[in-house]
Amino acid sequence: MLAALLLAAGSAPPAHAAGTLLSQGKAATASSTEAAGTPASAAVDGDTTTRWSSAFSDPQWLQVDLGATDTVNQVVLTWESAYAKAYQIQLSTDGTTWTTAYSTSTGAGGTETVSVSGNARYVRMYGTQRATAYGYSLWEFQVYGSAGTGNNGCGTVNAALNKPATASSTENAGTPASAAVDGNLGTRWSSAFSDPQWLQVDLGSTQTVCAVQLAWEAAYAKAYQIQVSPDGATWTTVYSTTTGAGATELLSLSGSGRYLRLYGTQRATGYGYSLWELQVFTTTAAATPQLLSYGKPATASSYQDDANCSGCLPAKAFDEDPATRWATSDTTGWTDPGWISVDLGATAQISQVVLQWDPAYATAYQIQVSPDNATWTTVYSTTTGKGFKETLNVSGTGRYVRMYGTARATAYGYSLWTFDVYGTGGNPTAPPALPPNPGNPEHLVWSDEFNGAAGAAPDPSKWTADPGTGPNGELEYYNAKNAYQDGNGDLVLEARKEATPGSSCPTDPLTGSTTCQYTSARINTAAHFTFTYGHVEARIKVSGTQGLWPAFWLLGANFTTGTPWPNCGEIDIMEHVGKVADTVYSTIHAPAYNGANGYGSPYQIAGSDFASAFHTYALDWDSSHMTFSVDGNAFFTVDRSTLEQTKGPWVYDHPFYIILNNAVGGDWPGAPDATSVFPQKMLVDYVRVSQ
Repeated sequence: MLAALLLAAGSAPPAHAAGTLLSQGKAATASSTEAAGTPASAAVDGDTTTRWSSAFSDPQWLQVDLGATDTVNQVVLTWESAYAKAYQIQLSTDGTTWTTAYSTSTGAGGTETVSVSGNARYVRMYGTQRATAYGYSLWEFQVYGSAGTGNNGCGTVNAALNKPATASSTENAGTPASAAVDGNLGTRWSSAFSDPQWLQVDLGSTQTVCAVQLAWEAAYAKAYQIQVSPDGATWTTVYSTTTGAGATELLSLSGSGRYLRLYGTQRATGYGYSLWELQVFTTTAAATPQLLSYGKPATASSYQDDANCSGCLPAKAFDEDPATRWATSDTTGWTDPGWISVDLGATAQISQVVLQWDPAYATAYQIQVSPDNATWTTVYSTTTGKGFKETLNVSGTGRYVRMYGTARATAYGYSLWTFDVYGTGGNPTAPPALPPNPGNPEHLVWSDEFNGAAGAAPDPSKWTADPGTGPNGELEYYNAKNAYQDGNGDLVLEARKEATPGSSCPTDPLTGSTTCQYTSARINTAAHFTFTYGHVEARIKVSGTQGLWPAFWLLGANFTTGTPWPNCGEIDIMEHVGKVADTVYSTIHAPAYNGANGYGSPYQIAGSDFASAFHTYALDWDSSHMTFSVDGNAFFTVDRSTLEQTKGPWVYDHPFYIILNNAVGGDWPGAPDATSVFPQKMLVDYVRVSQ
């Protein structure tokens, strides 16, 4: 009768039977917090009365660092009333490159239990649409899976499973000690109603214990100890608490013994002690997989090195530069089979291969390993390759690893931006470290408020003028004199209808002349200030007439040292074309997507004219995403993982500089015509960068 009463009181087996709770008490971070009282850590503290809540905008995210790579199979979200209608659960091994393991646009709030599958050190909820006008708020964010590697090198196997168990007492024949180590969260051990009580398990041999997980029934321990013993007689306490919280407790600890016991000294209820499951995890000698292929010697069936693909050598697939690639020869290599191989320098245990394909990808290929570069063993094979980014979990041993393509997806050859091999052993060289992500909160690191005297040039310690003609079929000649401060706190970039003798531009449709018929201004911070990641914004009143093309954008700083466009990367925070008065555009450009095929989105206020007022244009950028906004309204987010799986490589983990310009004519806006009005002033109130 007592057992029935306890179950009726809400002590049914926990919904998280998918495995070990990995996230509780781990380091958590978030895109934002609403207030000091709702930090990221509150969502992983095991306390359902504390919560994380975000700023009132989209997107927002919460992530937890499990400590090392674990196998993840379930996430439980306990939402406050401010929940996500659309969100993703994303996994990452490095906190930089994310894979979406679950996605929904019909989130229901309340408690949502989500099944996922993957190996990850970092797990995050990435919200893209709020269900309310408030932010996102979670009472608890719980990640379950195979415990161990996230706990200072623990193994993933429950060492107590089905081992002999004894207890100080049992409530009845239906709740024996063995029920707490049978791997069944529908059975339990329960004790007599007195203190102290204990449950112990014989691990079979001396083990180094590094974690214990307790899945409590409603009758839990407020005060207890975890103890280890070499002989079942002499005990050493390796964990002790007087504030046990019940539910599921994952305990990181350190101790060695053949026997382990839970020793309860104070019950939380008038009943006894009751456990659905006691799990024990021990240290493993397995090393954490690492990147083995960076900078290693590479060979291929052929390669291309001409005007269409200069320097597309095998080594380019292993240089960790996402803007360079290997391609088979365009004269001999557009045939099957085609292959590329890397020498890891020594024998390695291979656990993962990541391929970032160019559009010339393989529909059928194999991943092979070899001890001598002669005899090959296939560890992965497919006939349905999808291109873009493919992450392959494999298992094999060898010094050499190759992609062996047998069927091309196109009439061209095979081409890879990156070919990354992960595992243990080999002779790895550490790749360059990624820049740090912005702080939380961010702080202003650079700005220009343009408070100079009327007619003064932009601050020469911050800006350099770009003289001469522009790209993209533009019709202006850029002059430093066209950039000046107005004395009212604004920078002016003025486009004028005036010819520049001796200049050369595309033919002007109105005059038929190839002499540049317009002047304007373009300035940049390349020689003064560059930055990677952060929040950058400018308050701008754009120019507006047929043929005008004002812009606020970033260009990869390596452009100034010889990296060509679009390999350097380009981030257009705001572009406006005079012929579309009510719309501005945000776009990114890289080798795999650029120009008219750039990845971007418009922002429209139907019936308005952006040239009639100031607006604030902003970018929030870190190692995993970019979010573009106008006047605080986020309208376009580039998620790194999604980009890599649908467009091509992310090339934005290096310094960029700021550019402001007011172009005339060009491929996109077209040339001024008889309706165009000059002069046209682009006004900039300020530019600010925070990190």
